[in-house]
Amino acid sequence: MDRFEVSVGASRSVMVRDTGDGQGVPLVYFHGTPGSRLEVGFGDEIARDMGIRVISFDRPGYGRSAASATDLGSVARDVEIVLDSLGVGNFAAFGWSGGGPFALAAAAAMGDRVNRVGVSGGPAPVQQMPGAREALTENDLRALSFLPGDPVKAAEQFLVGNRQLLDAMMSVKDDEMAPWIDWIWGESDPDVVARPAMRQALHASFQEALRQGPMAIAWDNVAFVGPWGFDVHDVSSPVHLWYGSRDLMTPPVAGEWLAAELPDAELILCEGEGHLLPMSHWAEMLGIVTADR
Repeated sequence: MDRFEVSVGASRSVMVRDTGDGQGVPLVYFHGTPGSRLEVGFGDEIARDMGIRVISFDRPGYGRSAASATDLGSVARDVEIVLDSLGVGNFAAFGWSGGGPFALAAAAAMGDRVNRVGVSGGPAPVQQMPGAREALTENDLRALSFLPGDPVKAAEQFLVGNRQLLDAMMSVKDDEMAPWIDWIWGESDPDVVARPAMRQALHASFQEALRQGPMAIAWDNVAFVGPWGFDVHDVSSPVHLWYGSRDLMTPPVAGEWLAAELPDAELILCEGEGHLLPMSHWAEMLGIVTADR
């Protein structure tokens, strides 16, 4: 069983990928921004060898999941429906980059059903972390001014304000040479992007992510740049946080804030590494996040 759709509401479904050891410990993977269910494909063999079942999915508007207005809570509800349809009870959650807040939201919503949470390079809540709001662009602040009352308008503003970048992403998404990998991660993760298998994995996920265009990226921004809709103090599961000291996308200060605020958290700082930590530490991460609670 590799790819299948799960209905999560009236006229809406999400595309799910179920790999690794089908009888193993379940882990739900939350992809980055932009990203897709294919993002963690580089780790399929590792998961299978470790006896771990990895369930990933495209968030609304990414890959082959129906587009929809999105927030952290709605994605958590989608995950619950997916897991119920698969007969999965307790599970571990893992979010990379923009997927981090979604993984934490699922843990807050589903409580004891989530054994552990892993987050690699995930942002902290802009509304709560000191200095985070001051780092936003003028357009981001304008988009936030529409929240919480008009999330559609906020998403449109995020899209408009980042149109040049998003158009550039769309223009290169099918380029198998994937020059954008070097533009984004060449400085922070040179060793990772030099590995052909990892470049191919990044390209495959990125290409699939933008199949429907860039609007899902705007909705991700609404979800985690705007109010999160839950309190991180409500995450009762143990949380393991990985951040690279050279990460230019999500600096380690975000992990430091989360580690201080979450009730049960461990911060792992990887010196001399950047944002692509799962591509070098996936076996270690899986082992920690799927350990008995």
